[in-house]
Amino acid sequence: MASTVSDRIELAKLCSSKEWSKAIRILDSLLAQTCVIQDICNRAFCYSQLELHKHVIKDCDKALQLDPKLLQAYIFKGRALSALGKKEEALIIWEQGYEHAVHQSADLKQLLELKELLKIAKQNTAVASNNHSVQSSGPESNTGPLLSTKSGETCDISKASDRKLKTCSSGMLESSEKSNNSSVLQNSSSNNAKKHKKIECEPKELHERQANRTNNNCKKLGYPSLVCSELSDISEDSWKSSAVTSESSEQSEPNELQEILSQLNNKCDVRVELSDEGKRNKKFCVTRVNKTKSINVDFRLSRGIAQVNEGKYGNAVSIFDQILEQDPMYPEALIGRGTALAFQRELDAAISDFTKAIQSNPSAGEAWKRRGQARAALGESVEAITDLTKALEFEPDSADILHERGIVNFKFKDFKGAVEDLSTCVKFDKDNKSAYTYLGLALSSLGEYRKAEEAHKKAIQIERNFLEAWAHLAQFYQDLANSEKALECLHQILQIDGRYAKAYHLRGLLLHGMGEHRNAIKDLSMGLAIDSANIECLYLRASCYHAIGLYKEAVKDYDAALDLELDSMEKFVLQCLAFYQKEIALYTASKINSEFSWFDIDGDIDPLFKEYWCKRLHPKNVCEKVYRQPPLKESLKKGKQRKQEFTFTKQKTALLQAADSIGRNIQYHCPGFLHNRRQHRMAGLAAIEIAQKVSKAWRALQAEWRNSTKGTGKSGKRLRRREKLNSVSLNRGGAGCSTSSSSDTSTSYSLIDDRSTGRSMMSWNHLYSLAVKWRQISEPCDPVVWINKLSEEFNTGFGSHTPLVLGQAKVVRYHPNSQRTLTVAKAVIKENKYVCNKEDRIIDLSEQQKLQEIMAAESSSDLYRVVGQDFWLATWCNSTALEGKRLEGTRITVVKMGEIGYDFAIRTPCTPARWDDFDVEMTSAWEALCDAYCGENYGSTDFDVLENVRDAILRMTYYWYNFMPLSRGTAVVGFIVLLGLLLAANMEFTGSIPKGLQVDWEAILEFDSSSFVDSVKKWLYPSLKVSTSWKSYPDVTSTFETTGSVVAALSTYSD
Repeated sequence: MASTVSDRIELAKLCSSKEWSKAIRILDSLLAQTCVIQDICNRAFCYSQLELHKHVIKDCDKALQLDPKLLQAYIFKGRALSALGKKEEALIIWEQGYEHAVHQSADLKQLLELKELLKIAKQNTAVASNNHSVQSSGPESNTGPLLSTKSGETCDISKASDRKLKTCSSGMLESSEKSNNSSVLQNSSSNNAKKHKKIECEPKELHERQANRTNNNCKKLGYPSLVCSELSDISEDSWKSSAVTSESSEQSEPNELQEILSQLNNKCDVRVELSDEGKRNKKFCVTRVNKTKSINVDFRLSRGIAQVNEGKYGNAVSIFDQILEQDPMYPEALIGRGTALAFQRELDAAISDFTKAIQSNPSAGEAWKRRGQARAALGESVEAITDLTKALEFEPDSADILHERGIVNFKFKDFKGAVEDLSTCVKFDKDNKSAYTYLGLALSSLGEYRKAEEAHKKAIQIERNFLEAWAHLAQFYQDLANSEKALECLHQILQIDGRYAKAYHLRGLLLHGMGEHRNAIKDLSMGLAIDSANIECLYLRASCYHAIGLYKEAVKDYDAALDLELDSMEKFVLQCLAFYQKEIALYTASKINSEFSWFDIDGDIDPLFKEYWCKRLHPKNVCEKVYRQPPLKESLKKGKQRKQEFTFTKQKTALLQAADSIGRNIQYHCPGFLHNRRQHRMAGLAAIEIAQKVSKAWRALQAEWRNSTKGTGKSGKRLRRREKLNSVSLNRGGAGCSTSSSSDTSTSYSLIDDRSTGRSMMSWNHLYSLAVKWRQISEPCDPVVWINKLSEEFNTGFGSHTPLVLGQAKVVRYHPNSQRTLTVAKAVIKENKYVCNKEDRIIDLSEQQKLQEIMAAESSSDLYRVVGQDFWLATWCNSTALEGKRLEGTRITVVKMGEIGYDFAIRTPCTPARWDDFDVEMTSAWEALCDAYCGENYGSTDFDVLENVRDAILRMTYYWYNFMPLSRGTAVVGFIVLLGLLLAANMEFTGSIPKGLQVDWEAILEFDSSSFVDSVKKWLYPSLKVSTSWKSYPDVTSTFETTGSVVAALSTYSD
C-alpha cells in the first residue's frame, strides 16, 4: 500500500515536470499490479503528450472494453485518430462519445469538450472539402499546442496570417530502449517509437538566394540524426519504403551485446538515436527565399520539415517535391527531402538529394553530414567518413559531428578512429554521456580495459540512470569473466527500470555462461514477458531447456524462434541454429531412457547435417537431403521420453562431490573464461569415468604382460607397435564418411583387435570419445563433433579458426597469446624463408633485407607490410613415432581486413593426410603410455617411479592439442583426458592452472613435445599428489546409466 502511494506521488511529480516516458513506466507498474480504468486513461494521456497516437488508441480501446461509456476515452481516441490524419474516424468516435454523454448522467465538462470537438471537426471538414489546397490543422489544434520534449515552450506553425513563421523551441529527440508495452520510446526509422523534434524558424527578410552562400547563413535542419548511438546490425530488407509514424512499429530493439566484433553485411541499418549533447543547435531557418517567389514556398518548406519531425515522411516528400518543381536545386528542400527519403529507407535517392544540395551549395555543412549518415547506413564506411570529415571543416569544434563520426568509426570497426573522435568530442562536451559509453566500447575493443572501464563509469557519473551505459559496463565485465561485477551492474539496471528487457537477456546470458541454466530460464522468461518477439531470449531459453532435459519446452521455443519474422542477418543465423538445435533436442529426447553409451551424435547424425550445423549454414539442403528426427510426440507415445526425476542417493552425492572437486581444476584463470559449474561437474564426471575405464584396460594389459615370457613380451610389443603404425587410420571410418559403410558407427573403433596377441585393447579414439560425449551432452548448443565424421568437406580441410586480432579488435580470450604467436611465426619464416598465399602458392622471402625486416616486426601488420599480401605459414611438430618426421602443426594466418586492420589467427585444417599422420602419432603416444604403466610400474604409488607415466601423458596431450580433431572443444577435452589418465595412474591434480596460462596454447606454440612437457611439468607436477581414493568412487557408468540420468546429474544441485 505504501509503495503504491509513493508511486502515485512520483507519478504526479513526473507529470508536473513533463517527464512522460518515466510517468508511463510508473503506470505500467501500477497496471501490472491492478488494472484500474483511470490508470489506462492516464497512460493514454501520457502517450498523447509524446504523440504516440497508436498507443493512445490501443489504451483507449482497452478502457472502452471495460467501460463503453467512458467519455474520456472517446475524447483521447478521437484526438489520436485526428492526429494520424483519420479525420472521419475521429468524428465517428466523438459522435459515439457524445451519444453516450447525452443519454446518461455524465461529466458536464467532458460533455462540453466533446461538443466543441465535434463542432470544430465538422467545420474543418467543411473547409477542407471547399479548399483542397489548404492543409487544415484539424481538431488536434484544440488538444493544445505542440510540446517540446525538453521544455514547456510551444509552437504552432499552422498560423501564418502575418506571412511570417512563428518562432518555436527546438525540441530534442530522445530515444531509449523500448519495452513491449512501449513504456520507453524509440525512433521510428529503426522500427521503434520516438519523441519528435519541433522546429525553430526565425523570421527573416526575404531576399535573393545566392549560389555561394556560406554555412553560417543557414541554421541546421531540425531533423533526427541518421547516425546511431547504439548499433543495430540490420539487413537492408528491414528498411521500409512507406512513411512510418513514430509509434507504427511494435518490434523490439535488436540486441547488440555480443555483436560488437561480428561481421556486418555490406548494407546495414543504423538505429536512430541522439544523445543530449548531439541535439543542440539542430535548427533550420527557411532563409534566402527568392523575392519573386510566393511566401507560400517558405510556409511549405516549414510544413515539410514539420512532417518529417512527425514521422509523416510521405507527406514531407510531397511538400518538398512541390518546392523543387519551382527550383530543382533549392538546397534546403533537397536536404529536407533527402532526410525524409532516408527515414523511408530510400537511401540511394536520399544520397542523390544530398549530393544535389552540395552541388548547389558546397558550403552546406548539413548536407555533407546527412549524406555521410546515409552512406553509413548503406555500409559505405569510407565514403561516410569522408563526408563527415568534410562537415567538420565547416564546424571544426562540433562535438555533435565528432560524436557521430566516432560512432560511425565504431560501427565499421575503426576503433582507433572512434577513440580519437570520441575523446575529442568529450573535451568539447564534457557531459556527453553517449560519447563516453561508446568511447568505453571502442577502448575495450582495443584491449585498453582500464580506460574502457573509466569511460563507462564516467557516462554513469553524468547520468546515474543511463541504462545503456550500465548495460555496456555489464557486458564489459562479462567479457572479462568478472561475473560478480557484471551481476552488480545488472542489478543496478533493474533497480532503475524493472521492465528493461535487455537486462533480463544479459543476465540470462551471463547465468547461462556460468552454468546456472535454471536461473537463466527465469530471467529469460521475464525478458520474454516484456518482449515476446526477442529471438535472442527465445533461442537462449530454448537452449537452457534443452540442456536440462525439458525437451518439450525447448522444442516449443525453437519453433517460436523459427516462426519469427526477422530484420537482420545476425538474427537469421540464430534462426538457422534453432533449426539444427531442435533436431539435436529431438534426437536427445529419443535417447533419454537409453544407456548413455547409445547417445552417439557422431555416429547417428548425418554428416551433412553436422557440417551445416558447424558452419551455421542455411538448412535448405539439409531439409531436402537429410533424414529428420521424428516429432517429440512420437517419442512420448512410445514412452521414450519421461520427466527425469533426480534423487540424491548416497552414491550419487559422493560421486557428484568428487566430480565437482576434480572438475573445477579445468578452469582457465584468464580474461574471457567464466567459471561454469555445469562444465566443471561434467569434466569431473568424465575424468572419473575415464580413470575407471582406463584402469580396467590397463589391468588387462598388465595381466598379459605378467603372464608373458620376457622375450615374448618384448618381441610382441615391438610387433604390435609396428602393425599399428603401418595400419590405415581406423578413425576415418564411421557413418557418412567416404571410407565407411552405412553400417559403421562412431563406436566401431572403440576397441582395436590386436591379432598379434589375440587380445583387445582400448584405442586412443575411444579414450577421447568418452570426454567428447560428456562435452556434447553438457552444452548441447555447441556443435562439438569429430571433424572426420563430417561429409566430403573433410577432404578439403575443414577445421578450426581461432582469432587473436580481428581488424583492430583484440580478442579478449586469445590476444594475450599474440606476441608468442608472432615470435613463432618469425621463427618459422626464418627457417623456411617462405610463406604461402591464399591460393597456397609459395611467396619467396629469402632476400636478406626482407628477412631482416621480418625479424624486426613487432606486430602482424608489420609482417603483412613485408610480405605484401594475405599469407599463411605452418608450424610443425616433431614426431616421436617416426624419427625425423615433422607433422604439420597449426597454420598462422594474416589476412587484411579492409583498410583498418588485419585478421591475425591460427587455423587448423584437418585434411585426410594430416589426419592419418596424427592418427599414427596418437596411436604411438597411447601405446607408449600403456607400456610405461602396465609393466613393472603398474599400480605404483611411488611418485618418482611414475615420472615416465606423467611424461607420457603430457606427450600424448601435446599431440592432441596440435591435432585439434574436433570442430570445437579440443582444449577442454584434452585437459579432461589428462586429469582422467593421471587419476588412473594414482595421481590427482589438486592445484589450479596458473593465472594467464592456457594449456592448449602452450602446446600449439611449441615445436617439440619435450619442450611442452618441460614447460607444463613446472607447475603441474608440484600440484600432483599420489592418491588411490578415486578407486572408492561409485562406478560412473552404472550410477548414471541413462542419458536422462546424466542430464539430470549435470542440471541438479543440492544448494
